[in-house]
This record gives sequence, C-alpha cells and structure tokens, in this order.
Amino acid sequence: MQQSSSVTELANRLRQEVNRYPSGGKLPSSRALVERFRVSPVTVSRALAQLAAEGLVVTRPGAGAFRARPRTPAAPVGDTSWQEVTLSADAAAELVPRTVDASAVLATLAAPPAGVVEFNGGYLHPSLQPERAMGAALSRAGRRPGAWSRPPVEGLAELREWFARGIGGAITAAEVLVTAGGQSALTTALRALAPPGAPVLVESPTYPGMLAIARAAGLRPVPVPVDPDGVKPDLLADAFRATGARVFVCQPLFQNPTGAVLAPERRGEVLRIAREAGAFVVEDDFVRRLVHEDAGPLPRPLAADDPDGVVVHVGSLTKATSPSFRVGVLAARGPVLERLRAIQVVETFFVPRPLQEAALELVGSPAWPRHLRSVSAELRNRRDTMTAALRLRLPELALPHIPSGGYHLWVRLPDGTDESALAATALRAGVAVAPGRPYFSAEPPAAHLRLSFAAVAGTEEITEGVRRLRAARDEAAR
Repeated sequence: MQQSSSVTELANRLRQEVNRYPSGGKLPSSRALVERFRVSPVTVSRALAQLAAEGLVVTRPGAGAFRARPRTPAAPVGDTSWQEVTLSADAAAELVPRTVDASAVLATLAAPPAGVVEFNGGYLHPSLQPERAMGAALSRAGRRPGAWSRPPVEGLAELREWFARGIGGAITAAEVLVTAGGQSALTTALRALAPPGAPVLVESPTYPGMLAIARAAGLRPVPVPVDPDGVKPDLLADAFRATGARVFVCQPLFQNPTGAVLAPERRGEVLRIAREAGAFVVEDDFVRRLVHEDAGPLPRPLAADDPDGVVVHVGSLTKATSPSFRVGVLAARGPVLERLRAIQVVETFFVPRPLQEAALELVGSPAWPRHLRSVSAELRNRRDTMTAALRLRLPELALPHIPSGGYHLWVRLPDGTDESALAATALRAGVAVAPGRPYFSAEPPAAHLRLSFAAVAGTEEITEGVRRLRAARDEAAR
C-alpha cells in the first residue's frame, strides 16, 4: 500500500483482518502497521479511530489497539407495549402534548469513542478544570462544623450573598435561590412561569436543552430570530402580540450557539417590550465566567437593570468548573420568587450542603481568580486556533461571528449540505461535531455546525480535528 492510500482503504483492510484476533486480543502496533502498509502514523491513527468509532476495536493510550469484546446479549424483557397507550392517553388530554426528548442533550454529554476529537462537548476539558482547587475546597468543606447537616432550602446565606454580588444592581441575597446547576434552574423557571399548553418565546437558534425542557413541560417554543447583536426587538414585539406569550427565554451574553452579545441599545428595548406584554424574561447567564482574554468589559446581567421584576436570572458555576460541580442560582423579585422556591422545594428539597460549602470555599480561595484568568487566556488561544484552521482548511464554511466568550463557534455550511450526513461522516473520520438542526425550534434557514474548542486536550488536537473535518467534507462531497 503506497503512502498516498486513503484512510478508508486502510480501515477496510484492518476491518477484514480484525476477526483473526481473539476477543480482547492485541492488534499489531502502530509502528508495525506503518511499516507493513507503508503509510504515515497519522493515517494509521485515523484508521484505528474509525474502527473504534464502529465498536470493532478499543484503543488504550500507551498500550495499543485491541479487538473489542462482543457485547453481552441483552436479557429477555417483558412486554412494555402497554405503555404506548398510557403515555399517549396522558398526552391527548393536554392542549400541547409533552415531548420528552433528551437526544440533543445526550449528544453533548456522551463521551465519544477513544481517539475521536471532541468538537461536540459542552464542558471544559479536564486539563482546564480547577481539579486541585475543587478537591481542596471539598476537603475543607467536609470538615466545616455542620457541613453535613440540612441546609436552608433557599441555600446557604453566604453563597446567596456571593451570587447576589455577582449579579449586581439592587439584587439582594433574599432574592436568590441556590439550585443544582443551570439546567435545574431553567426547569424550575419554566414550570413556574408557564402552564402546560402555553407558548414560550425562545431565541432562534438556541440551546437544545432548554427546548427539551419546554417540550417536556408541554410548552410550545416559538422562535424569535437573533443576529450578531442578539435578539431582534421588533420581531420580539411581534411574537408577543401574535402569541400572547408571557415568557421569553434568552441568553444575552455569548449566546449558545451563535456567541452573540445583546447590544446595549437592545437591552432596554427587550425589557420594555416584555414589561408592556406583561411577560417575564428568563435570562440564562450561563457563561459569564468563560470570557475570553480580549473581551473587554462585560455588560451587566439584565437582572441588574430591572427594578420591576421582569427578569428571572439563571446562573451557574458548572461551566467554569466541572460538569459534576452542579451549583447554580435563580434570582427574581416579587411574588414569582415564592413560586420558584415552592417548585424547587417540591422537586429537589435543597442542594446538598457539602456541595454548597465547597462552592463557598472554592470562590473564596486565591485559586479561583487564578483559574478564571488561566481559562480566559486558554479559551482565547483555542478560539483563535480553531478560527485560523477553519479559514485555512474549510474556507467555504461561513463564520458570521467570532465570539469573545464561551467555548464554541457556530459555522454555516454551504447551501445544499446535509449536516447530519456530514456529522456522521466526520465521526467515521475521527471527529465528533454537533449538527445545527437541534438548535432550532422550527425549520432552520440553513445548515450549520456547532464546533466546541473547550472539550479537547489542546490546540494541536483542534488543528487535527479540523483536518479530519476537511477530509470528511471531501468524502461527503463525492
């Protein structure tokens, strides 16, 4: 086999030979495969990654590649077909049937096969997480007097005070509830603010996890388009008038997936339009602590400029720490606060006290600002690396906005591209990407991909991932 042979050809040869090895048996080393087939180490690595993605082999860093063990046949199960009747009868009684679909969320939570570059992740790579600081904080928290006793249902007073200071304005600790992460806070907010069957206005595109929450609650997401300056106020006003909605969910800072920041001249307009409609604005301030080094001063949360209780603010420490550090916040003013509190108590009782104590220890330690500065610099470097690689290798992909915060890029594919087929081809080529369709609550205007640069090991992996995506696009175009 010549050096110019494709990864596909090598993968086909290895696929034919893998059955010669016993289950769990070790395949020849990468060096042996390079010499035998006369290809580059990169070609061998990509071919093995493709077989790993298909479940035929397992790669172990430092040990090599092994034939995957056969899956144990599933035990026979009973007849659950009766549930279809029960669940559909439940939905038929509602004005808008509930759709409980976590597929878009699971796509960002599932770890890709070994050797696959993770451009679809939603959390910091372990090398970017403050693991030592979190471990030390949890250790100190566990030794605090009363650390294992029941906390106040609203959250520890000191932690609520810390979150209130971060929101700013006239928000006080008494108007803050500690939650089990941002997803839990969004779920509580939507359940509190809209009855089943009601419309809820959402940005388009937007975070699929929020769409899943709304649909699971029997709500009807109504899209309002965004541009690089955030949601369009005139279309927001039109949507309120047309639907009678009483809730608008938005991400004013580094919006997921576009990275847009709500422009200063639009901030007051959004609050005024919602106030005149008698509606709430749910502000999902999910990545304020993942600002890039070159961002400059950030706008304050919408809640800081809202004296009338229009805004229900959602925040979280999770994105800036670890997916397992699930501590978030809900902040609101007026009677709605008691409803939020009641729903949270019914659903979860309270956030475990040791975790709240650990959060206090972490954000109060000297390691916390150092961690934020380090992540800020690294995210800027990764963003610039991915942007440069895409412009060099995939110039046909449009990058309408380069964000100065967050952890991903939103790229538009050329007209006629099948994004799902491209994502499947990319996975076979050893890179996982997120198709754009799940980010739209209605028909999308074009095909997109969301590419994360935070979940990978470093800039070299970003460059390699873009190279694999180029190869996948070439293969899909044949």
